[in-house]
Amino acid sequence: MSDKPTYTALELLEKLVAFPSVSRVSNLPVIDFIEDYLNAYGVASTRVYNEDGTKASLYATVGPQVPGGVVLSGHTDVVPVDGQDWTTDPFTVTRKGDRLYGRGTCDMKGFLALGLAQLPAMVAADLERPIHFAFSYDEELACLGAWDLVAEMAKHVAMPAAVIVGEPTNMEVVTGHKGFMNLKTHVRGFEVHSSLSHTGVSAVMIAARLVTYLSDMSEQNRQAADPLNPFVPNWSTVHCGQIEGGTAHNIVAKDCWFVTDIRAIAGETPRQYFERYVAHIRDEVEPAMQAIHPDTGIDIEILSEVPGLAPENNGIAEELARSLTGDNGSHVVSYGTEAGQFQGVGFSVVVCGPGSIKQAHQPNEYLDISELETGSHFVRDLIKRQSK
Repeated sequence: MSDKPTYTALELLEKLVAFPSVSRVSNLPVIDFIEDYLNAYGVASTRVYNEDGTKASLYATVGPQVPGGVVLSGHTDVVPVDGQDWTTDPFTVTRKGDRLYGRGTCDMKGFLALGLAQLPAMVAADLERPIHFAFSYDEELACLGAWDLVAEMAKHVAMPAAVIVGEPTNMEVVTGHKGFMNLKTHVRGFEVHSSLSHTGVSAVMIAARLVTYLSDMSEQNRQAADPLNPFVPNWSTVHCGQIEGGTAHNIVAKDCWFVTDIRAIAGETPRQYFERYVAHIRDEVEPAMQAIHPDTGIDIEILSEVPGLAPENNGIAEELARSLTGDNGSHVVSYGTEAGQFQGVGFSVVVCGPGSIKQAHQPNEYLDISELETGSHFVRDLIKRQSK
């Protein structure tokens, strides 16, 4: 790489999209590129690797190591394109009219590009308060990479004033999102011939009752929902999306498993619903199963858990983002981000970035070029703010 390369936001987006950094493969090639680019401007960065060293998050500070910085946070991984009907090469940015097509243009390499494109301006500005970059891996796999990244930043970075998580919000300032938990339930029954079903324990039929129990829980929330709650839907949801079990129609099923996701509104947590579910199983369901056969039972595994983002009272990040965007609307979303992980260590956080969540994960994903320009203005104004 030549000394001090300069890129427009569009040129950087083209570079970043060209790395097919889907979550099932290593993201190190894109991290190498970003690190080399930062190094060219004398900006040191720190990697935070996963356990086997095949993936890494990266954070860096532009400006003095003092409190009051602003973190620009994004993830480097993208979802796969397998089975999707793309009309362009998903890993080449293709411009059609005012749209930029490509995997990750919207979610969320567009935000990475508009921030990194302003690196020369950040360095030249002689910032009084820093701007930090925080780029994670495996966000698309339930925000796995952010846990260690956030923990390391909390230990080694001077306390920032604000974190901007640049997920696609059409540059609106999002102050809250639901918490998420994904769990797997394995019902272990007792297998007998169906003509003697009274002596067996059907894993399939117990699983069906548990799915109904969870569905009823969600329906109770719907009926009790506060009409003024801004989330859509405005209640905590419990949903089962996969189920499999049994071996034949005339065998009482030995095994059945199903997968559930819980999405909790602000003021509630997925874990409170999880604990209620576990208590129902341990207190009511398992005793009845084991009265028939002692080897039966139910195993529950939490596959992932992502904390929600709670709206902050007089949050510094919200005030900053509103002053930079001019957006004074009230916005919350039902999808998850890494924002709650930053908030969990005491950072003030909002979600604000270019693009629409409607384009995320879709075939022919695109970003309106006007949003790339708006986002670039956002970062330029942030540089001025941090230079005062």
